[in-house]
Order: sequence, then structure tokens, then C-alpha cells
Amino acid sequence: MEGVTKPRRQAGAGTSALRRTLASPLYRGAAVALFLSGLGFSAAAPQIASFLVNDLGGSLTAAGLFYLTNLTAPVAGYLVGSRSDRTGRRMGLFRLCAVAGFAGWAGIAYSTQLWMPYVLSAVVLAFAGAATSQLFAALHDEMRVRPSEQDDGIVSIVRMALTAGWVIGPVAGSFLAAHTSLRTMLLATALCTLVQIVPLGTRRTPRIATTETRAPAPRVREMLPLLAFTGLYVLVYAGESIKYAYLPIYMNGQLGFASGLSGAIIGLQPLVEIVLMPLAVVVARRIGMLRLMVVGAGFGFAANLCFALTGTAAGLAAGQVLMGGVWGVFAALGIIVAQRLLPTAVATASALFLSAPALSSALGGAAGGVGAGVIGLPLVFLVPAVLALAAAVGLAVMARGRTL
Repeated sequence: MEGVTKPRRQAGAGTSALRRTLASPLYRGAAVALFLSGLGFSAAAPQIASFLVNDLGGSLTAAGLFYLTNLTAPVAGYLVGSRSDRTGRRMGLFRLCAVAGFAGWAGIAYSTQLWMPYVLSAVVLAFAGAATSQLFAALHDEMRVRPSEQDDGIVSIVRMALTAGWVIGPVAGSFLAAHTSLRTMLLATALCTLVQIVPLGTRRTPRIATTETRAPAPRVREMLPLLAFTGLYVLVYAGESIKYAYLPIYMNGQLGFASGLSGAIIGLQPLVEIVLMPLAVVVARRIGMLRLMVVGAGFGFAANLCFALTGTAAGLAAGQVLMGGVWGVFAALGIIVAQRLLPTAVATASALFLSAPALSSALGGAAGGVGAGVIGLPLVFLVPAVLALAAAVGLAVMARGRTL
């Protein structure tokens, strides 16, 4: 921000990003917290549609439309983010959002009527998603107080911890659901959401950064680049809700895969993602972040074609590898681009950008619910293929004239 005096010497110059992450209680704690968050959510994401259908008697279309409840998440994220930018209370808001997540998932686990998960998701879990954005805003504050050449790498490493949770979560969730019940698995998700508070203890936002963040809310015109970027990210991400709603059903129901094989295929994407994230940071320094994201969106187009047209374990695995390429790029760089597009309100930028998965879940849920009813499985995956192609075109236009 204007008028901010940076330290004369950049902290940790010459020190690797990994060492700085491990040495800092905030960076290290944020990494562990995001791992737990990713572990819990990714365990539930592939199973929520099955829970709605098998335990609560919903239809496939109703299960897909569940993701429309995420339309409230951007509103909740904006409210939390703007509050955070006004007060600088990143960590306090993070803890409140985590508790909301615990209450929401526990409530869904104990639901006895089909409407109950929809209400809980729309009202309570909408605020839970803002927990992650508050952590990234806190990281940004710390880096303004103690900047270094490794800051982008640190953000990428912390983001990789979230991806690591997504590597383990789908397999763990499938195993737990198969050996206990879907309700037990949802309770485990609730517990992971709550326990993410523990690694950060009672830590607060740096004092200097707290005073810097007390700025007026940004005008709509200032937010237009961020909103455009977030909208394109929504198109890329829309395939995730369709995939997690229908790919497990397709694999287990129509293709007859064992639960271990289907869980392994689901878990393949984040495994590839976590390997590619450090490479994405290096490549982005050479060709630019937005240009690399054009390539990533192209991977999404190809991945969804694999889901729609192959019908074999090898073809679905190839699709997951390509999706790993998508998120290796977007997961490593997306939050950095968002904060740079709105540097005067980083918590708001983080919250709006990280609400994109919720918006895309609503978009994908609506498109997937209608598509599953009209063209069925697996051709429903052609819908996110078209959306990813549109995102690639939009990102290519946005990359012109920008050095990001």
C-alpha cells in the first residue's frame, strides 16, 4: 500500500522458501491448518451426492442441485473479507469461520430430512469457506512486515499443504464410508474443520500489518479486474462439482469399479497437482502467471473430454492427471494473482477469489443436474469441457497487456 515503509533488508534473503515456512510459526501453522481443511473437505466432496441419494432418498438431479446452496458463499466471503480489511482481525475471523464449518458439517451428518443439508450449507457453511481466505490474508500481512524474495514460493508451499489434504482425503473418505457409514465420514469432516484452529494456537495478525489494513472498502471499478479473473476461474472450476457429484456414481454404478480403485482415481488429481505446483511457480516467472493459466484451462478442456468419452480406468486416470495440471497452475498462482489485482484490500480479494469454488459448484451443480437428466452419464462431462474452453479464451484476452 502507498505510504508503507518496508524494512531495509529483506528477511530471509537467500533462504529457501521451505526453510522459511518451517521456521515461521505462522507459515508452518497455516500449512498444517490448510492440510486438515483439505483433508476433511475432500473426504466429504465425493461422497455428499451419495449421502443425499442413498441416506436421504434424494434423486440424482436433486443431488446435483445441492451445489446451488454455495451461491451464498461469495456474499459471506465478502462480508468476512471487508470486515477483516477494516479491523485487521484476520485470525479471530479465521477461528469463527472454522467453528461455523464444524457446526455445518456436524449438522449435515445428523440430518434426517433431505432439506436439512441444503439449509445448513447455504446458511452456515457459507461462512466456513472464508477461513482459508483469512489465513492467506494473514500470510500477506506477515510478508509486508518481513518481505523476502521467497514470498511467492512460501504461498505456494502453504497452498500445497491444502492440496496434500486433497491427496489423502478422497481415499480416506471412501475407506471410512465403506467401513463405517457416510454419516461417520461427515462427522470426521466436521472434526477436521474444527481442529484446523489448533496449529495456529492464539497467534494474532502482526501489529504493524493490522494498522495498515484499516482502509476504506474498494470501489467497484477497482474490483473489476479481480471480478473478471474470478469469473473465469469459476468457469474452470465448474467441472469439479460435476466431477465430484457424478464421477464416483459413474465409476461405481455404471463401470462397476471397486471402491478402492475409484478412490485412487479421485485421489490421483491432487497427487499430480502437488508435484506440479512448485514447477508452476518457476514457469510463471518466465512466461507470466496469466499466460500459464491459459494452458491450465486448456488442460481442463482435455480432461473433461477424457471423462466423457473414454469409459475406462486408464482414460479416467488420464483425465485426472490432466486435471492435476489444471490445479497445479491455478492452486499455486491463483491467490497471488487475486491479491495483486486488488492490493489495497487483500482480505476482500482473497475472500472473493476463494469463493469462486462455491460459485462454480453452484454453476456446475445446476449445469450438471440438468445435463445428467438430459444427456446422462458420462456425456454430462462435455458441459465442463465447454466451460473450460471458454475460460481459456477469456484468460488469453486478459493476459494481453498485463505482466502478471
